[in-house]
Amino acid sequence: MSRYLTMRPPIPGTFRADAVTWWVIAGLALGCLLLGHALGFGLLPARAALPATGLAALAGALLTGRLRADARLIAGATAFLQMTLFTILGVVFAYLLAAASHPLWDRWLTAADARLGFDWPAMLAKADQLPAAILLIGGLAYHSLVLQMVVCIVVLAGTGRLERLQTTIAAAILAGSVTILFSGLLPATGNLFDPDHYRHLWPSVAWGDRDLVAGLRDGAIRKLDLSHITGIVSFPSYHAALAVILFRGVYAIGSLRVPGAIWAGLTIVATPLFGGHYIVDVLAGLLLSVIALGVARGFAPTSQDPDRMRAPRRPATAALHTGGLGRCKLDLEVTH
Repeated sequence: MSRYLTMRPPIPGTFRADAVTWWVIAGLALGCLLLGHALGFGLLPARAALPATGLAALAGALLTGRLRADARLIAGATAFLQMTLFTILGVVFAYLLAAASHPLWDRWLTAADARLGFDWPAMLAKADQLPAAILLIGGLAYHSLVLQMVVCIVVLAGTGRLERLQTTIAAAILAGSVTILFSGLLPATGNLFDPDHYRHLWPSVAWGDRDLVAGLRDGAIRKLDLSHITGIVSFPSYHAALAVILFRGVYAIGSLRVPGAIWAGLTIVATPLFGGHYIVDVLAGLLLSVIALGVARGFAPTSQDPDRMRAPRRPATAALHTGGLGRCKLDLEVTH
């Protein structure tokens, strides 16, 4: 007789990385309330309906997962809920920090790029001569970051790599929080260039957001439209940091390693041109991604390999289940 005993991991929500993520989100919410009140900011109520509906739908998916004791649904819904909350709160907090109107650091960042040997007028002129197909691929890669996040969450939740998913989300939110704080300490409008002076270059995100940043800084904008929010952080580049973190998340999937590396690389390379970032923004973002991943992985249990902890598939044989929704379940298979 041989016996095989396997233990299912607990329902997601008990991992330390997940707890840290929720604490960071709570801190951002408190910061938004306090700073928003101090600066006299308010919301446009009618424009808050769309994000509120999305959050309610994600909360409903999370509740459904808990009622069904479906670990993968819980992990996926939690990850989407956390990233959505962080995006809303993080952007609002970045807006509030921008409204503090600290001196801009664009001159310093431009000089730092120059010391690294980057001549932006010459680089933009060369970029304008690139084939339209290359510019299109670069633009698509840069603007696909939300899609990359969705793919990462769906793949990791769907394959049962639940702790890896929570570590990835924790790293993403930790890195994002640091970039937002730096945006208050070292505010910058970004590496701006007028697209009308070029034939093929797209308007960068920084160029499109220049009036928003100016309005926040001079007091013209004090009502926030949550249905249309955009990141205004320059240094470090969250695009560069998040591309690395999400690629590290899907690295466990062998079939996604090569395409994931290529697409993450394209995203990073395209960030200065399409995001209006300085080179030092991107370099700082890459360094930040390594630090955030290291910190997030430090919250993972040390007794097991976090990359191998998966939600098991439903056993084909009879199973002995002990405990309730939040307790471990034992599957015991006996063969003669």
